[in-house]
Amino acid sequence: MRYEPAIDTAAVTALDVHTHVEADDHEHTTLDAELLDASAEYFRAPVPRTPTVADLAAYYREHNMAAVVFTVDATTALGGHPPVSSQMIAEEAARNNDVLIPFGSVDPLRPAEALARIRELAVDYGVRGMKFHPSLQGFDPSDRVHYPLWEACAEHGLVTLFHTGQTGIGAGLPGGRGIRLRYSDPMLLDDVAADFPELTMILAHPSVPWVDASISIATHKANVFIDLSGWSPKYFPPQLVRAIGSILKDKTLFGSDFPLITPERWMSDFAALDVKPDAVPLILKDNAIRVLGLR
Repeated sequence: MRYEPAIDTAAVTALDVHTHVEADDHEHTTLDAELLDASAEYFRAPVPRTPTVADLAAYYREHNMAAVVFTVDATTALGGHPPVSSQMIAEEAARNNDVLIPFGSVDPLRPAEALARIRELAVDYGVRGMKFHPSLQGFDPSDRVHYPLWEACAEHGLVTLFHTGQTGIGAGLPGGRGIRLRYSDPMLLDDVAADFPELTMILAHPSVPWVDASISIATHKANVFIDLSGWSPKYFPPQLVRAIGSILKDKTLFGSDFPLITPERWMSDFAALDVKPDAVPLILKDNAIRVLGLR
């Protein structure tokens, strides 16, 4: 079943561009138990940590929102532990296309397989984008060995969503379980944005400790956007709050990082920020509708 969106964009109150499918119907999880436990502890997650696609569809339908759903394929970096299937996510999203938008994920350390999978997910399954997590997946996105991935995503018109900054995955474990934060420095993605101006890129999270870099890149590059997931808005750096209400009000997207942060908590804390009223509907829904080609 190929995904085609059927979201009533006028009716939904918000569009969450950053949610994780952590388990399938057979209880296979993308992360192993140690990493799941460390992440849940880091975020003090209040909801079940392993929602399925059906769980996400029910949740967002109940809250009159739409959501982008994905997993992260870090098979090689995690010692052969496979993710939840991106094909399954796309098929389930197609059955819930009134509220869900599927992104795919591929393992950059398996380049031939990754290129074939990008084409398959785009052409046969209709995914609207691809999710990458350089720290978890163990790769430098600016390394030209990975440029064929960005060429393929651009060719198929796929939005690319990149984790940036600190990660809760591996947090508090010895050596962070070998996960290297420097791969998620957004300045590595400035190279990609410059070399692939036709590629739409989203820098996920406030990018701490590199928030100023993300603000600069999104201001400078027309093809680069930011999402606000993974942090409660009450902890946003002040320069980020200023930017999203002014120079980046057309470049900023609502994301929660559900299930690690709930939209209810995010919305409540966001409402307390000093963000100009005209920027709020752009951030919560309108910018994402444009970036994802839903109108």
